[in-house]
Amino acid sequence: MSITTYQHNMTVQYCFPEDNSSCIKEVRTGTGNIFLFTLLSFISVCTVFLNLLVIISISHFKQLHTPTNLLILSLAVADLLVGLIAMPVNIMGLIDNCWYFGNIACVAVLVINNVTTVASLCSLTFIAVDRYIAVNDPLSYSIKITVSKTSVFIVSGWFSSLLYILIFLYFNDDLLPSLIMIRCHGECVMYVKYPWMTVDLIVTFVTPCSIMFILYSLIFNVARHQAIAVRSVINSTFNRQLTKVPFTSETKAAKTLGIVVCVYLACWIPFYLSSLFVENMSSFSLLWTVFGWLIYISSSMNPLIYAIFYPWFRASVKYILTCRIFQSSSSRLNMFQKHF
Repeated sequence: MSITTYQHNMTVQYCFPEDNSSCIKEVRTGTGNIFLFTLLSFISVCTVFLNLLVIISISHFKQLHTPTNLLILSLAVADLLVGLIAMPVNIMGLIDNCWYFGNIACVAVLVINNVTTVASLCSLTFIAVDRYIAVNDPLSYSIKITVSKTSVFIVSGWFSSLLYILIFLYFNDDLLPSLIMIRCHGECVMYVKYPWMTVDLIVTFVTPCSIMFILYSLIFNVARHQAIAVRSVINSTFNRQLTKVPFTSETKAAKTLGIVVCVYLACWIPFYLSSLFVENMSSFSLLWTVFGWLIYISSSMNPLIYAIFYPWFRASVKYILTCRIFQSSSSRLNMFQKHF
C-alpha cells in the first residue's frame, strides 16, 4: 500500500479521535485531489472489468482451454486482484493516510499486493517458456506442454510467490529489523531496507526478466530463420522473389505476448532503478506512490493488448457483453472460425 505525505491542502486530525496516541490524519482536499482520486478510481474499475472479461472468456469457452491461455488466465487473475484490492487500498491511503482495519488486515493486504506482483512475473516467465517451446519445437509441443502440466506450474508459481513474500516479510528478523513497523495506531506501512531491495531486485526482477529476454530473443531468431527457409522454398518453387513471409500463428502469439512483457517491464523498470539509489524507501513516500501506480497501470494494459492483437478475445467479449454466453452450448462456439 502506498501512502504519500503532502504539506498543503490537508486538515490535521487524529485517525481515531478518541485515541490521542493514534496517527495524525492527513485529509487531502481540493479540486486537483478530487480529480486525481476520480481518475485512479476509474482506472481501478476498468482494470477489474477488463480482466474479468479475460477470465470469463478463457474459463467459459472450451476452445480457449489451451496451455498458453491458462497462463494468460493466471496473469489476468493477478491483474484482477491488483484492481480489486491493491488499487482501492492505495486510493484510500491517498485520500487520508489512516488504516482503520487493524494489523491483521494490514498484513493480509501487504501479502496480497506483493504475491500478485511476484505471481505476475512467474506467469510471464512461464509464458516465455511456453512460447519458446511452441516456436522452437512445434511438433512435440502438444506432448511437452499440456493443460495438466501447465496447471501444476501455475499452482507452483503462486505457491512459490506466497512463500517468498512470507519469507520476505516475516522470517528475516535475525538479519534485518522487522519490515513491518507500526509507529502509531492507524498506520499500515511497509519499510524496505536497502539490502532487501537488492535481494528483491535479483529474485523478482533481474532473474525472471533475464530469462524472458533470452527466451524471446531466441524465439524471434528462430522465427527469422523459419521465415528465411520458407522464403527460400517458395522462391525455388515458384521462381519468384518474395520480400515478406507471413508469420505463423505461433510466432504471432509470441510477438503479442512479447509486447505484454515489454509493457510490463517498462512499467517496472523505473521502480527498481529508483530502489538502487534510495537506501530506505517506505510505502508512504511520493516516489513509491508514483512508480507504484505505474506498476498498477500495467495490469490495465494487458487486456487492451489482447483486444488489439487477439481476434478470439474480441469475439468472446462480444458474446459476453451481449449475454449470449448464457445460451445453451455457447461454451462450444468456435472462436477461431473467422481467423487465421
